[in-house]
Amino acid sequence: MKGYTGILKNCPLFQGISEEELPFLLACLDVKIQNFPKEQNIFREGDAPRSVGILLRGEARIWQSDYYGKRSIVAQVTEGELFGEAFACAGLEALPVSVTAARDSEVLLLDCQRIVSPCGKGCTFHQQLLRNLLTVLADKNVRFHEKIQVLGKRTTREKLLTYLAQQARQQGSRQFTIPFDRQELADYLGVDRSGLSMEISRLKAEGVLSGSRSTFTLL
Repeated sequence: MKGYTGILKNCPLFQGISEEELPFLLACLDVKIQNFPKEQNIFREGDAPRSVGILLRGEARIWQSDYYGKRSIVAQVTEGELFGEAFACAGLEALPVSVTAARDSEVLLLDCQRIVSPCGKGCTFHQQLLRNLLTVLADKNVRFHEKIQVLGKRTTREKLLTYLAQQARQQGSRQFTIPFDRQELADYLGVDRSGLSMEISRLKAEGVLSGSRSTFTLL
């Protein structure tokens, strides 16, 4: 666990908790670390959502599939990020999404009930933990509304440009790198990959954007 102290200190769930308190907090929460090879499910759609995950190493995707098996990416998870907290806190009987390792990953798993219910030992960090959890949930809600802005657009062109503009704003530069390849971007935007590739080519020809693979520049 010592090798991940830096990542955990920067995790939003542990903001305001000192490095000295962290080992006691983790022991109180009875955490466990688990490895997941690429493409393996960390959480599976339909399972009971009891755990909250923190990605220690690797990368993950949150996705769901419709009745016909068409897959849609809901969000990406990077190192130090929390995932599954909204579903676990909501007390749902079954997860509406799956979380899959996009590459070999290592995950710290916490029991949600140990976060929201004080342990009875008078640990001073529990209130800070709850405040942090509320902040994380609020931030995720903002990101959810940003995605609604993207999916609310009618055409592939509008969806793509809205998403790229969001990424440029978040990264503070007209040149930026997105966390998806072409197929993943199509899945995230809810559009056909071939149509997406054609639209990117058109926008490049029109001088609206430039770039290759996952790096773009808005002109």
